[in-house]
Amino acid sequence: MNYTDRKDIPEKYTWDLTLVFPSKEAWDEEYNKLSEDIKAISDYKGKLADRDNALALLRVYYGLEKRVEKLYDYAARISDLDTRDTENSALVDRISFLLNNYSTYASYIEPEFTSLSNEQLDAYIADKDFENYTRMLSSIKKTKAHVLSEKEEELMAMAGGALGRYSNIFKMINNADIKFPTVKDENGKEYIVTHGAYGLILAGNDRNLREKAFKAYYQVFRNNLNTIAATYSGNVKKDWFYAKARKYNSCLEKALENEEVPKSVYDNLINAIHTYNPIMHDYMKLRRDVMGYDELHMWDMHTSIVDNCEVKMGIEEAQELVIKALAPLGEDYQNLLKTAFADRWCDVYETPGKRSGAYSSGAYGRHPYVLLNYQENLDNVFTLAHELGHAMHSYKSNNAQCYEKASYKIFLAEIASTTNEVLLLKYLLSTTKDENMKKMLLAHYVDMFRTTIFRQSMFAEFEQIAHAMEENGEPLTSKSLSDKYYELNKQYYGPYVVSDEDIAIEWARIPHFYTPFYVYKYSTGLISAICIANKILQEGQPMVDKYMKFLSAGDCMEPIEILKMADVDLTTSAPFDFAFGELKKALEELKGLMK
Repeated sequence: MNYTDRKDIPEKYTWDLTLVFPSKEAWDEEYNKLSEDIKAISDYKGKLADRDNALALLRVYYGLEKRVEKLYDYAARISDLDTRDTENSALVDRISFLLNNYSTYASYIEPEFTSLSNEQLDAYIADKDFENYTRMLSSIKKTKAHVLSEKEEELMAMAGGALGRYSNIFKMINNADIKFPTVKDENGKEYIVTHGAYGLILAGNDRNLREKAFKAYYQVFRNNLNTIAATYSGNVKKDWFYAKARKYNSCLEKALENEEVPKSVYDNLINAIHTYNPIMHDYMKLRRDVMGYDELHMWDMHTSIVDNCEVKMGIEEAQELVIKALAPLGEDYQNLLKTAFADRWCDVYETPGKRSGAYSSGAYGRHPYVLLNYQENLDNVFTLAHELGHAMHSYKSNNAQCYEKASYKIFLAEIASTTNEVLLLKYLLSTTKDENMKKMLLAHYVDMFRTTIFRQSMFAEFEQIAHAMEENGEPLTSKSLSDKYYELNKQYYGPYVVSDEDIAIEWARIPHFYTPFYVYKYSTGLISAICIANKILQEGQPMVDKYMKFLSAGDCMEPIEILKMADVDLTTSAPFDFAFGELKKALEELKGLMK
């Protein structure tokens, strides 16, 4: 359902942002007050060796942080509802300015705590009055070797303004400067191959159009390849500068240590992919045979191998389906979903100017907000379940943990969302009587592995290779990067796919590469979710109880230990073996139905 004006949307399908601030005037009032209050942070500079001052500082610091978060929550949410509204976007600019000031006032805190002896930090950690701050202090103690002097930290902060621009440069190339090509189908109809249209065309059934779009799209990046290579090379050099400056042996070590994730997790992922790649190669063979092609090309990866099984589903029906599908999580979880729908956690429909895509976000002390651009199809039902997984994770952590320990690490962020997706898929598979629908769902499941586990792992391995090249003094050029990527693509997709020449430059269009070592978490998140969802279905309430503890844990301990609460230990091979066993089973079932 499409609306041209937000005023026409029934209120129950829109956010109630008055729960954050009753009005923009109230937001302004708090903004002006906070602009003055953040200066109080400076009062404790040089005094953190004193127990009472350290405790007072931490209380002030987190109290101010909570208020900043609330201001940002309102500004970001209201701006996303209509990105054309300059008055709303100005709120985001203002809170960003305040955040920078706040960071400047607070910049001494970590170096000063770091300068304290381990004995003094241990005394603070053991003090019951510091209970809420033990995670912060333990992290500081653990990373003492990598925190610099106050003056050096100040220089590093200043350098950030200059060195942090590579992502913005790429965004300008990718979104503003690129001139999108036009292609024609066999009837002469023209298509502008934008980023969004490219994905839609490749999912379509017109193979000639897919090939044209693929080649035209990559020609755009080939035309800008040297500039993009220089930009990405600069970003990798920046990563290595920060790693060396903070006395890390590699960029990967710095990224993982900052997330408190053992390197064995990253290694286990890449090793498992290499071990189980033949299963994906087998799927590529099935794709080629079912589609009836002599050769399977890269532009044949996204179109469905199952005849269209259209599911038209309005938002009310989608909500009911999600509640039923997530019944294994228990009645309390289902009731919370009903509350989310009744209390306007979701802004449902697309309108002109509204931010695209979907997300869940919010501030401590209030329920999360879920942004949707709902279309009446099955993909959007999965999106609804996914975003509600994020929302429930945040809601439960916020309600169980103090503010200082409520925000779970990004490493854990994609697990609850994809657990919901797997449970929804398993429910649909168990209830459908339509064989074509079953084929479509199994193909969807296998493609989740391909796109979220294999492809993101390929990206992760490419990042590891590129950063190792920089660390070893090897030049990062358009040719060297493309050669490495091309070899990976052939390895991952296997002998039944033609690795077309243009796929060698796919690395040049991936925005996530400008946030180093981020994408592997999509893979580990889905692997964890597959293990959790299957254990819930097999073991029932005992596993549900473990999972609810996981959802409620926030950041009360290291993320790998929190995940163990849900019976998943990624430092071992067991979760990877189980997940790829699921893939093999789903693929065999799909092959049987496709005969």
